Amino acid sequence: MYPVVVVMLLGVLPVGSIIAELAIYHSSADFIALTGKWFTFWAIGARLLTAGLMQTLNPGYTRQNIFEVTDENANDIVRELGFGNLALGILGALSILTPAWTPGAALAGGLYYGLAGMRHAFSKAPNDQRKFAMISDLAVAAVFALYLFAFYLIQHGAPPVPAPATGTAI
Repeated sequence: MYPVVVVMLLGVLPVGSIIAELAIYHSSADFIALTGKWFTFWAIGARLLTAGLMQTLNPGYTRQNIFEVTDENANDIVRELGFGNLALGILGALSILTPAWTPGAALAGGLYYGLAGMRHAFSKAPNDQRKFAMISDLAVAAVFALYLFAFYLIQHGAPPVPAPATGTAI
């Protein structure tokens, strides 16, 4: 069930929302803006909000199935992870109502996914769920990195290209 939910929230629903918005409004809406809008809403908002709720209400699942920790004393740490996920998830979800929040939510959530993905990559003997988390985390971090790069270029223009040197070299 976990992989299905992750694939839906990190891929199918954001891409489907972009396609639906383009089709419904027959819009030539900015693809970059739609990518930021829908990936932030689904991958950060919905995904981290649901992860945060799960980690807060049922920390044993993440503790056992992702981190393979058997000590129930670690539940408090998983709950605190859940609070961070809830905070990021709420920001991502509310960005649908306040589009100006999208780049900030994408930056915070993208960094979170990138760092979490790298952490999973360097874990010793990762289980299948952790490998899946690593791949999905790094993939969505890459989407946010590309979105933020494109957003920056749109906002600030492409960096100037130096003019070729003229004259003769000595």
